[in-house]
Amino acid sequence: MEDLTAAFTGIDWQGIIDYLSINAIDLAGKIVGALVIFYGGRWLAGLAVGALRKVMQRQEIDKTLETFVCNLVRMALLVVVIIAAISALGIQTASFIAIFGAAGLAIGLALQGSLSNFAAGVLIVLFRPYKVGDYVEAAGIAGSVEQVQILTTILKTPDNKQIIVPNSQIMDSIITNYSANDTRRVDMVVGVSYDDDLDKVHSIIKELVAADDRILDEPACTIAVSELADSSVNFVVRPWAKTADYWGVKFDLTEAIKKRFDQDGVSIPFPQQDVHLYKASKD
Repeated sequence: MEDLTAAFTGIDWQGIIDYLSINAIDLAGKIVGALVIFYGGRWLAGLAVGALRKVMQRQEIDKTLETFVCNLVRMALLVVVIIAAISALGIQTASFIAIFGAAGLAIGLALQGSLSNFAAGVLIVLFRPYKVGDYVEAAGIAGSVEQVQILTTILKTPDNKQIIVPNSQIMDSIITNYSANDTRRVDMVVGVSYDDDLDKVHSIIKELVAADDRILDEPACTIAVSELADSSVNFVVRPWAKTADYWGVKFDLTEAIKKRFDQDGVSIPFPQQDVHLYKASKD
């Protein structure tokens, strides 16, 4: 207690009072200026972030990206405002800027992978190679897009597995979007026996294609002999359908062709090989 009393006793209170009385107006002006800069800057930062949010909403930017970017911009502007307010008090801000710079560098190095995924996520949202609901193949994974997040994209496979893929891996790979266009071509190969009447086969397939209302008239369906294979004569059948009808058309048309071939006596040959046996001479 005596040490504390001695410490206070040793302070030049008169000098402090004299300094404050001489510089009171100047200090008050600096404090008021700093407060004006801080609150005014914070208000302006709020206006800037609000304007940025409206622009992103008009551009239909992903909500997750919108929130993240707006928060990031707000924090950056507040840091600038705080440094400006401190500078208005007459305090040197070079050390603060150096500290913020060093901290930013350290954070950037520690989160290098995450920042790469973030940058890729921003590119995905901006350029939209796919959107929620599309069926895509990327980074060796195929599935329907459930969510496009800042760092990852969540896919659901046809057998209902959820796969979370880092955005950087997606952007570094080839992206195949099966849902990007309104129509798709169904590619099928139908093999028939060499003994079958090719004109009859062509007529049957053409009739079945015309009977399916989901198959589009334009572009026209291609039905042609594509190959004289080892065991069969192969037809390519390439009807066009809406993307949503792709699998239904493929499955139903395959079944209809098989049933009609059975009904009309058109055979679908099995792969076969001729084996020749020779009896070795005892001589």
